[in-house]
Amino acid sequence: MIKAIVSGACGRMGARIIKAIKNDEEIKLVGALEKKGHPNFGKDAGEVNGLGKLGVLISDDLEHIIDEGEVLIEFTDPDTTLNHLRMAIEHNKAMVIGTTGFSDEQLKEIKEIATQIPCVMAPNMSVGVNLLFKLAKDIAPVLGDDYDIEIVEAHHRKKKDAPSGTAIRIAEILAKALGRNLKEAGVYGRKGATGERTRKEIGIHAVRAGDIVGEHTITFAGTGERIEITHRAHSRDTFAQGAMRAVKFIVKAKKGLYDMQDVLKLK
Repeated sequence: MIKAIVSGACGRMGARIIKAIKNDEEIKLVGALEKKGHPNFGKDAGEVNGLGKLGVLISDDLEHIIDEGEVLIEFTDPDTTLNHLRMAIEHNKAMVIGTTGFSDEQLKEIKEIATQIPCVMAPNMSVGVNLLFKLAKDIAPVLGDDYDIEIVEAHHRKKKDAPSGTAIRIAEILAKALGRNLKEAGVYGRKGATGERTRKEIGIHAVRAGDIVGEHTITFAGTGERIEITHRAHSRDTFAQGAMRAVKFIVKAKKGLYDMQDVLKLK
């Protein structure tokens, strides 16, 4: 039985992950973590998430519970994730990171230090989205510069970062496949007299509205035709199920930084 600790246990994703763990015969919840001052501190992690009593109380200090688990599942914020990653390294614990919104400096640090433990990090753990990543990588070189590329993503009104980590990852994959520098090719929204679109642009646009779970569309537009690939998440359960696959992968993996393409054997 894999012993897991969930950080952000009362958040939108944390609740879904705890539910997924409860329903998984191979994983056991042994720790639940929330930020200091959280109103649910000391309460049962199952009861506060409508799952019944699980016998795991919500803590506000990872140091106190980290040795109870084998793997830490992290869907929180960039600063919290980095602090917990450093602690996981100190205690030699595996980690699954689904947090997004990192700065370039934070991502650089993660890539430098996460290899000290087995760690899966992915902006989106949905199986379908990761298949979309692979399709984007395969399609782009065939179409080349003759097709304009636009990415549109939509999420709920409470999402704090834009564009989404998934949209950025799609753009990175497309840029690499086409031999472009995303810092030069990326265009994040358009306004005013922008001039004619260049062949090298990769447009990235964010929509924030209502309770949209997550939607990403890649458009390849050429002369006389348009190809569109869309992924729509109807429930956060799809991300939680992907996280379960990542947990089962990482506890058997060697030290190193992996992504969902490794987990799903898509490389």
